[in-house]
Amino acid sequence: MPGPLLVVDDEPQILQMISGILRDEGFEVITAPDGEAAIKLVGEEAPDLVLLDIALPGLDGLEVLQELKRHYPFLPVVIISAYGSVENAVKATRLGAYDFIEKPPHADKILLTVRNGLELARLSEENRRLRQQTAPAREIIGKSEPVRKLREALNLVAPTNASVLITGENGTGKELVARALHANSRRSPRPFVEVNCAAIPEDLIESELFGHEKGAFTGATDRHRGKFDLAHEGTLFLDEIGDMSLKTQAKILRILEEQRFERVGGQRPIQVDVRIVAATNKNLEEEIAKGTFREDLYHRINVIPLIVPALRERREDIPLLAAHFLKELARENDAPAKKFSPEALELLAAQPWPGNVRELKNFVWRMAILTAGSFIEAGDLPLTAQGLTPEESGEGEFIDPFLQVPSFREARALFEKQFLRRKLEECRGNVSLLAEKIGLERSHLYRKLKSYGLEPKKDG
Repeated sequence: MPGPLLVVDDEPQILQMISGILRDEGFEVITAPDGEAAIKLVGEEAPDLVLLDIALPGLDGLEVLQELKRHYPFLPVVIISAYGSVENAVKATRLGAYDFIEKPPHADKILLTVRNGLELARLSEENRRLRQQTAPAREIIGKSEPVRKLREALNLVAPTNASVLITGENGTGKELVARALHANSRRSPRPFVEVNCAAIPEDLIESELFGHEKGAFTGATDRHRGKFDLAHEGTLFLDEIGDMSLKTQAKILRILEEQRFERVGGQRPIQVDVRIVAATNKNLEEEIAKGTFREDLYHRINVIPLIVPALRERREDIPLLAAHFLKELARENDAPAKKFSPEALELLAAQPWPGNVRELKNFVWRMAILTAGSFIEAGDLPLTAQGLTPEESGEGEFIDPFLQVPSFREARALFEKQFLRRKLEECRGNVSLLAEKIGLERSHLYRKLKSYGLEPKKDG
């Protein structure tokens, strides 16, 4: 359901009149007699629009307007005043008011202003979401047959309201597919709301999904809108749904059947219209057999199954993905994009990538950051990326410690040590040659070698 409208005025007759006009048109209305109460209600109730009197006890309307715009910049606020003047109107507009109307306000003027303000807020929200959805990071990269089939399925499924279950290994890009479904659906102007079911503690997941009323439990100091509420008319993405408890699964099933719910501690049913897209790396049929997942919920969310292929099943996409990640990193850092040599790309395509696209992305970014030149050559890749086993390379300790170190600084130092050791061997211990080859000033290179305990051959 849309949020309520908040009317703020210290005159009971005005509150009653405006509230009555709005309620007769089907709007939910809440009221506040002063600025302090108004600010508190905005935080608790999340109204869609505020009608705000200027002459209030305590904080006046313009002060309240400033406070609201500081914390809720996209909330439309309409100023109402019996002391209408060009000066007040201009000042309110400069402070961020959507419009300014005079008392006693006519019903037609109130309704027109409210509807226009709500439409402007909707269009602004749609614009922000469209910019997010069309960002390059939302692209599904690849020309392989598995990706082509996935795109075909997406094009067929996205325009419908059918529930979708996305399965695939960790790191394959299930969230990316979910966002593509939303972006290509009729719901794209409305919210895409994501919930990581595995990351929310069991005692908080109901509050996170359904929201809670003030005082529903210890620490519930304000009303909280849940993910279902926030996703109204949009898409709710339930990631890692296989990790959801049976108790929560039962409530999800009920909401899907009835399209309504109550907040934790609440009595009022809230009607919602959401499309469910779920994802998991588990075999839910096996979970059903073990008794950890409800069969009826499985059939409800698995109307359309989509399988995201593992990277090893689409190796021909690896060069495209690597180039995409290099451009993405360059764009984020406002720098020229580096490139992999053809030999380096062949080595990348030959690797198993158990962490799938996520692992490849991390590796590509790491190599781009830690390689000095504009080209990343085959010789720049860690030995384990060149197809050698740890026993063959003698440096099997390279990759695993690299992924396990706690900070970027330590990871970089670990990489530098291995890189310099190998390059020094290639240059037969000649520091001058090494400095020229890797583009470092010789005295700086000496210091680095010494800090890592690498003994160069004396020049000359």
